[in-house]
Amino acid sequence: MAWYQDWFGEEYLELYSHRDDEEAQEHVDFVARVLAETRPRAVLDLACGAGRHTAALRRRGYRTLGVDLSLTLLARMAERGLPRVAGDMRRLPFAAASFDWVLNFFTSFGYFEGERENFLVLEEIARVLRPGGEFLIDLLNPPYALRTLTPHEVQETAAHRVEIERWYDAFHQRINKRIQVLAPGAPARSFLESVRIYRQEEVTIGLRWAGLEADQIFGNFAGEPYDRDSERLILVGHKPA
Repeated sequence: MAWYQDWFGEEYLELYSHRDDEEAQEHVDFVARVLAETRPRAVLDLACGAGRHTAALRRRGYRTLGVDLSLTLLARMAERGLPRVAGDMRRLPFAAASFDWVLNFFTSFGYFEGERENFLVLEEIARVLRPGGEFLIDLLNPPYALRTLTPHEVQETAAHRVEIERWYDAFHQRINKRIQVLAPGAPARSFLESVRIYRQEEVTIGLRWAGLEADQIFGNFAGEPYDRDSERLILVGHKPA
């Protein structure tokens, strides 16, 4: 089983509980500032997880649909009454030109082992965007991520002790994270995260091959320009008409 089919369950939600609705609202405020003034008719929250960005977008009045592979995370969306669809980023279950905006938050590009599989995601974004539609892709910034990589960490949650090991695989250009979840009287559970990190030029070239154009590149959701020291690599662009 691929790591992304195993990991995105209740343990993931517990470990990333600090990624909350308030943070999502800040991200959506940024989107509203930098994308076109024309109000979108349909927005796709790609790899929506438990739907915090979908909820923030809908609170702002955007007609938004979330899509994700994890049925556990989609069930959380159902509890909140949010519209959602189960689907794979490489084969989105939507007709061509269905959306005005496609938004991909929180480092969910680069999951797949093969380069072709990862860049299929960009082709699918291009396919489901209408001509003139806009996109946002939020990625790790490789220099910053490698400089601040913490090899070992222990977190104490309400129910578990979580031991985390991180390492960089230079040959495959992936940051890996081994997560071991420990609870008294229960067997240890182990999970993996593994994300291919992409340099700015790799992504912009990939976007162009897919039929998309990057218009602006930011280093964080405050809207600061991107440079090597930026925390994030956020690409905003459009599908040419």
